[in-house]
Amino acid sequence: MTTHPEAYAGSRPSAMAGFQAALIGQRQRLHIQHGPIDLVIDADGPGRRALFERATGAAMPVLSTLADELDGLRAPYVAGRRFNGPVACRMQSVCRIAGDSFVTPMAAVAGSVADHVLAAMLDDEAARDSSRISVNNGGDIAFWTADGATTRALIAGLPAGMLTLTGPTCWRGMASSGWGGRSHSLGIADSVTVLAESAALADIAATLIANDVDLPDHPMITRQPAHDLDPASDLAGRMVTTGVPSLADDEIAAALAAGRVTATRVMQQGGIAGAVLVLQDRIETVGLADSLLAGQPADADRPDDIKAGDNPS
Repeated sequence: MTTHPEAYAGSRPSAMAGFQAALIGQRQRLHIQHGPIDLVIDADGPGRRALFERATGAAMPVLSTLADELDGLRAPYVAGRRFNGPVACRMQSVCRIAGDSFVTPMAAVAGSVADHVLAAMLDDEAARDSSRISVNNGGDIAFWTADGATTRALIAGLPAGMLTLTGPTCWRGMASSGWGGRSHSLGIADSVTVLAESAALADIAATLIANDVDLPDHPMITRQPAHDLDPASDLAGRMVTTGVPSLADDEIAAALAAGRVTATRVMQQGGIAGAVLVLQDRIETVGLADSLLAGQPADADRPDDIKAGDNPS
């Protein structure tokens, strides 16, 4: 997901300027907000408070360190470009799956921030007594599932289904992208949700797949140059989708087929379990094992469910 880069721009913010952290909701999850960073963090176990403190410390300097390297992060991906900050390095690393497709490291910023905070929490001794930890950054989620525990994830655009993961599992990230969300897209997908080894990898994959769910020559799809909508956009003059009409069945099938090709290609590079593509009530599932997908059980509102594409209170 490409978060609007102007939020990171300007003079270097201090680590504390505008930083807010508070417990919210019935579950008393940790909410951290700092500029465009909007984290909702949950964990179980007796060391929950210590994990929240660790998350707060990890999140505090992220915005200022990203601002230091923003010019390079907004530029088109080039293999071998070096960054200093840990989040920026994550963003650069996952861009490798783009191949010849256009992408900038900013496409992975939300997932990379979530991964960074999760890694800090897992490095704390208190994590040994937890069974589930999740870091939701505006709907892009990094999570960890202990041996024998289960993580259930509701999927954006798929109200009748969810993913169920039993630990230990290598799958630790989910992210969604689409033309109608808070970020810009080159394609017309309502949503693409990806399960991957990290939130950063899921983030970049969802962006690439959603960009390619498209009908480039359709006369009724409206688009505008990205810089007309956001002068600081890393997409510059590329045409981003601003409106999609009701499509015929064969048009929906063609757009989803193009997205399926991209999903299959990025999966072949490893680290990605699969994707759910949604366009006007038509759903395509690519690569996800049937054992991971299930209809909602009777306790569908289990409070520790995670929701890709949504930032819960």
